Amino acid sequence: MALWSEISDIIRAFASQDSWEIRNALTSNGAWVFGAIAAAIGGLAVLGIYRKLPWLDRHLERTIMVYSYLAIAFIIFWGVIDRFIFSNQQPWSTTIPPLLFMIMAWFGAAFNVRLRTHLSFAEFRTVMPRSGQMACLILDAVLWFIFAVIVLVTTTRMTALSASNFQIVLGTDNVMQWWFLITVPMSFVLMVARVFENLAEDIGNWRSGDPLIKQAVIGGDV
Repeated sequence: MALWSEISDIIRAFASQDSWEIRNALTSNGAWVFGAIAAAIGGLAVLGIYRKLPWLDRHLERTIMVYSYLAIAFIIFWGVIDRFIFSNQQPWSTTIPPLLFMIMAWFGAAFNVRLRTHLSFAEFRTVMPRSGQMACLILDAVLWFIFAVIVLVTTTRMTALSASNFQIVLGTDNVMQWWFLITVPMSFVLMVARVFENLAEDIGNWRSGDPLIKQAVIGGDV
């Protein structure tokens, strides 16, 4: 009963939209159960959106990655000109790019889960019997989901902590750190959607008799 009480406290804290209440509520063990449920529901919701809007399925993470990279490149490019030509430097020019890189990296990780380019061991698995291949793919899905829940809960705690302490990005006057940190749990919800998408594809291939293991291509299409 205590666990469900903690989950109820978390739901009420999020409903209040008070960062201090959210921070305190997420310190309980119920945060892990809540995180697992939220990741599953969020992942299924995103997967449903992908099915309705195939364009997002193909381009969402890559679009975020490209624009984040372009923003980083522009800030660094202008920073060099600003410093060596105009003898000036924006104080946030060294603090914003790492946060943008974080966004690019984690959304890229979600997309590459879909491409199965993260240690897929395809050469080893192709020589396994079909049942062994399916077992490995199911294990992949389970491990990715657990990993996503761990990161989602811990980074949501960090985001709530940052928001409750009114942490500002160094070199700025009113840009809050949590505006960037909140993108990490969001990216892992997208990762869960990709895990479910892969698992559904694997089950379909198992039933139809199609090959289960395919060669992963970095930067390929979904």
